[in-house]
Amino acid sequence: MKKKKWLSIAMIGLLTAGVLAACGAGEGTSNSSSSSDEKNTKVLKMGTSADYPPFEYIDTAKGDSEPVGFDIDLAKAIGKELGYEVKVVDMEFGSLIPSLQSKKVDLVLAGMTPTEERKKNVDFSDVYYEAKNVLVSKKEAPVDNIEALNGKTVGVQTASIQEDEAKTLSKEVDIKIESRDRIPQLIQEMKSNRIDVAIIEDTVAKGYVEKDDTLQLAETGREESNKGSAIAFPKDSKLTEEFNRVLNEMKENGELEELVIKWFDSKE
Repeated sequence: MKKKKWLSIAMIGLLTAGVLAACGAGEGTSNSSSSSDEKNTKVLKMGTSADYPPFEYIDTAKGDSEPVGFDIDLAKAIGKELGYEVKVVDMEFGSLIPSLQSKKVDLVLAGMTPTEERKKNVDFSDVYYEAKNVLVSKKEAPVDNIEALNGKTVGVQTASIQEDEAKTLSKEVDIKIESRDRIPQLIQEMKSNRIDVAIIEDTVAKGYVEKDDTLQLAETGREESNKGSAIAFPKDSKLTEEFNRVLNEMKENGELEELVIKWFDSKE
């Protein structure tokens, strides 16, 4: 009797170990990444900051909860061509490069400019969109040029090239710089009279100005304000070459132009 009981306990132990082992294997394959080939569908995590329409934003008017936009469509189109499923991870702009470095995400599309400083920490694709910075202010207190910035409080997004430009401008004119994590925060701070003007990328600025007739925009008149956007990857990632190949194919066959027309309603 004791022997039978011991055998039963042993069998239960073996079965339990088998179940636990099977569960462990399932968890490992379900969290697939760019380095996992256990499944046919390889998943890439794309970091973005969904406060930057039409590049990336959450369309609450339509009841959306997931980011949409030009960058989202571009990433998914390239991913599909390469056999990847792209999962979008929304975060603050200042967290994007650290998330690449710590491998929390595989790539970043967020209207990001490939500056020399950023290139020290991450790799970039070819530029996929050209833009420039503009001044956004209230119509009742317009700021129309660089000289008019003197004595003003200037709002910029944290860790952005606009923040860099404001720091450069501070050497030419007397300004106070205020940084915020999200673009809507800058607009609200302006409307609440806590900042006088914001430096924002032109395509994004136009979207806010078109929706709010109390705002206006003006060009800076500075050549340095002309910027481009590129895809960011961890240093030495094999994805850089893969994405560049498809990106350039999309430029040649007109697919990139179609996305530009869809989201920007222009042929820039």
